Amino acid sequence: MSNKSLAENEYNQFRLFLEQHSGIVLGENKQYLVRSRLAPLMGKYNLPSLSDVVKHSMKPTERQLRTEVIDAMTTNETLWFRDRYPFELLTTSILPNFNRLGRPVKIWSAACSSGQEPYSLAMSILEHQQRKPGSLTAGANILATDLSPSMLERCKNAEYDNLALGRGLSDERKRQFFDALPSGNMQVKANVKRLVNFRAHNLLESYTLLGKFDIIFCRNVLIYFSPEAKRKILRQFAAALNPNGILFLGASESIAGLSDEFDMVRCNPGIYYQKKA
Repeated sequence: MSNKSLAENEYNQFRLFLEQHSGIVLGENKQYLVRSRLAPLMGKYNLPSLSDVVKHSMKPTERQLRTEVIDAMTTNETLWFRDRYPFELLTTSILPNFNRLGRPVKIWSAACSSGQEPYSLAMSILEHQQRKPGSLTAGANILATDLSPSMLERCKNAEYDNLALGRGLSDERKRQFFDALPSGNMQVKANVKRLVNFRAHNLLESYTLLGKFDIIFCRNVLIYFSPEAKRKILRQFAAALNPNGILFLGASESIAGLSDEFDMVRCNPGIYYQKKA
């Protein structure tokens, strides 16, 4: 057997471990995903096989390796202004309702990956204020959370290469919201970064310390969780939202059979969920 292979019982033990510690559910026969994401850790930790990486990561004493393994398994690609309609609905239909709020609009970007979603939200808010002077006078606060320490460091640095910048960003937005760097990469401007705070958070843990929100974005995340974990997360989202607060999920995600605490609001295009009064 190759040193990058896992026996079926090892794979199943790792699946259970990953679900317990991150909520992520690995399907059957996804050994190739484990192999591609964890094989680089063999050299870094001087371990002779993928099996050793997995075994050591499940030991409570191996905290650093455990963090890196969960980090590698939960990192997902993302886009700027993904699906477009949530950001258009935000600026055309939702934000105008907060003009007389008297305090900043509070938005949570949950499982923010490498930062494209919260920074897209910040750009949308700045564009809205430019188009409608005098709107949102108290501004907005965006909290962006992720399980991955390495992702959060990338987010805070806010530096992106041409490949990442080419996925959903117009040339106009690059000019307006980014500074060119000598390396050829670009960095999000300070006025955009100022709207976003990043912190580590596991969606399976308590949300109490995060505060209350008017809008939550948790898009293309629930698909990785078990039905039981989805129910728990949706219940906690409802508790974290202010009255009539709004929840955006991914285009292919549904709460049918998982929660009765939200009303579905159909738009053209797209949908969002509003916390029941």
